[in-house]
Amino acid sequence: MAYLKDLLKQVTYICTRGTMDCKVTHICHDSRQVVRGSMFICLAGSREDGHDYLAQAIRKGAAVCVVSKHVWVEGDVTVIRVRNTSEAMAWIARNYYGAPAEAMQMIGITGTKGKTTTACMLYQMLKEAGVKCGLIGTLGVRRSDGLKKPGSNTTPDALVLQKELREMADAGCSCCVMEVSSQGLKHYRVDGITFAIGIYTNLSMDHIGPGEHRSFREYACCKKRLFERSRVICINADDKYHGFMTANLDAPVYTYGIEQPCDVKAEHIIYERSSRGLNVTYQTTGWIKDEIVLKMPGTANVYNSLAAMEAAHLLGISPETIRKTLRNVSVKGRIEEVRISDKFDVVIDYAHNAASLESLIKTLRQYQPKRLVLLFGCGGNRSPLRRFQMGETAGRLSDVTILTSDNPRYEKPEAILSDIEQGMKRTKGKYKIIPDRREAISYAVSQAQEGDLIVVAGKGHEEYQEIEGHFYPMNEREMIENSI
Repeated sequence: MAYLKDLLKQVTYICTRGTMDCKVTHICHDSRQVVRGSMFICLAGSREDGHDYLAQAIRKGAAVCVVSKHVWVEGDVTVIRVRNTSEAMAWIARNYYGAPAEAMQMIGITGTKGKTTTACMLYQMLKEAGVKCGLIGTLGVRRSDGLKKPGSNTTPDALVLQKELREMADAGCSCCVMEVSSQGLKHYRVDGITFAIGIYTNLSMDHIGPGEHRSFREYACCKKRLFERSRVICINADDKYHGFMTANLDAPVYTYGIEQPCDVKAEHIIYERSSRGLNVTYQTTGWIKDEIVLKMPGTANVYNSLAAMEAAHLLGISPETIRKTLRNVSVKGRIEEVRISDKFDVVIDYAHNAASLESLIKTLRQYQPKRLVLLFGCGGNRSPLRRFQMGETAGRLSDVTILTSDNPRYEKPEAILSDIEQGMKRTKGKYKIIPDRREAISYAVSQAQEGDLIVVAGKGHEEYQEIEGHFYPMNEREMIENSI
């Protein structure tokens, strides 16, 4: 319970109806969750507008409604009008939960690729060092005391985020590592949070289109917002947009990379494929001089490990702890190996657009497989252009491609596969279409030859298949293991 005036600190508002002298027992932006005494925040989304549910919220007992439009209401209710309800909600949530981020060191990670892996690596380093910490991102919520929760968004909405931070602080966490998506920044989800360290991985063309970003520039500008609220910045010196990300900012900037001079640099990189799996070793120079054996394969993961390493160093984690963590770390659905044979390798990855697919294939080519066999599909209710591009990329770069269903959502799998096939036909790549994903995986494993590398792409950490609004259990690890 909180007084309305206290909740509206840092918020510019006008009280257009009712009294400011009231208490709020609960906050929500879904009218179905309203109880007597609630504050109902009318979010105007791309699909639904919370203002349309205002009357329903008031009938259920909402004491306060936060709006961004002129509204006419009846009943004993206070109406607060603000410029943007998403922005206001971030501060209201912060105030309602007592500014929990201020009790912890917050580390935020943004970029097109690498957020999840970098976050998990840094979180594991902190845990290994005995630091009580939390993790928020694509894989959900994790705490070093063993708590695990699923998540629906990479960066949760402000009400969920502040509640999770409150629980972390109350559990004694002194540090929280979180992925900060461009959508999270665009929709103000992390407003009211100051980050001790902001980490930048890279930027490439993605998330441009209806419901996401209007242009690449908007996408880049949203990413930059993280560093405008970071005390220290760790940035990939090899990424061509790193100068844009740090321009006109006062925070100290520390760099990592492979090609350019930087504070933490990887040299003498060696890619190893053995009966133990796919590894990479390298030497670090600069702040940290060490020999690293990284369990996760590929150049992309060298960059991810360097980002985590630099942030860990700034947080006082020892080189020994960093080295030990990287030797053992794995991240669900991110070039994750599933060991079922000594004759060939199988990996699962989340790559779900042409850029990430190309990066993945080129990464795995470094291990010189006899054949690189790629299995993937595309999600329904998404751009057909993405499907065409992924088909063309697959046909151009893999030896054999198996096209199958991903999350068809409200589209027919056959229609999605037809779009992908149009891209495949632009190349000379060999391919086979098997719509049922379980059958496709079984076929890929049964046809494997010694020295092959099979890549199951698209779903990564997901353990479901979404079909017409229903989420059916689907565990690709078990499917791979049972296909032998």
